[in-house]
Amino acid sequence: MRLIDRRTVVAGGAALLAACATRAHAQAKPKLRFSCAFSETDLRAEAYKAFAAAMKEDFDFEPYWSNTLFKQGTELVALQRDNLELCNLAPADISKQIPAWSLMTSAYLFRDYDHLKKTFASEVGQDFIKIARDQLGIEVIRPVYFGARQVNLKPAKKISTPADLAGIKLRMPPGEFWQFLGESIGANPTPVAFAELYTALQSGAVDGQDNPLVTARTMKFHEVTSQFILTSHVIGYDMLAVSKKAWASLKADQQRKFRAEADKIFDANAAKYDVQEQETIEFFKKEGKQVYTPDQNAFRAFAQKRYLDKYANDWPKGALERINAIK
Repeated sequence: MRLIDRRTVVAGGAALLAACATRAHAQAKPKLRFSCAFSETDLRAEAYKAFAAAMKEDFDFEPYWSNTLFKQGTELVALQRDNLELCNLAPADISKQIPAWSLMTSAYLFRDYDHLKKTFASEVGQDFIKIARDQLGIEVIRPVYFGARQVNLKPAKKISTPADLAGIKLRMPPGEFWQFLGESIGANPTPVAFAELYTALQSGAVDGQDNPLVTARTMKFHEVTSQFILTSHVIGYDMLAVSKKAWASLKADQQRKFRAEADKIFDANAAKYDVQEQETIEFFKKEGKQVYTPDQNAFRAFAQKRYLDKYANDWPKGALERINAIK
């Protein structure tokens, strides 16, 4: 009887140890809360879900779409205060704290996604990422592309040059650099949160907005506007960013996996945008919307002069030329 009791005790102890080990493993896997401005139906949401699936053994992904956890523009501070672990961070929010980053938000800087990707992989791009790491205390991983930004208006006025946008109330996200972006293409920028944009267009609080075409279709902005002007003034991207604490919680091999999976998944996602942009143009035309290309050279010359006049002294010397030289 004593032998059976001893075996029972040993077996029970082993089970308890196994249970404790399981709980310890579960506790060791960090939970990363993720915040973004876009909705769950956005093409980028698909990519983030795929990324989370690829990293499921390393951390638990807890998404908050459409700024339901933090308001647009407040995610960076939340990362810095360790109130948030992971986010889709607008480069304009970085430039609020680091003036040098205003270069990375400027109109007509990147030619296309390939140029954007090569820039951040290059020495000059890594310099900007290091600046963010050193001065903000966060880890900026890579760009998350979402198409070229295009102007979308409710009025039917034909737009050929920046002068034609004079007086047009163009919704731009809050923040100095977003607002200046609107000015740099000739419009009257008006700050409106992304979640409130459809209603603002519908009510006439703003005359238009600028976003990639796929985003405009996803958010159904075409229902309350009349035309899309293919200015392509910004190659739209955000940065995948992680708080310092959350990044440090991952082991070195997990960090390498994090970067590798992010590169693979977000590169594939970028290719989907190119296909969807063409499909979206055809969709808008079938919906009776005007879709056309203005004088982009006039827009480019106007915008670059405005940026150089205002921000050139903030930009690292030679950085613009180095980016322009990347092929």
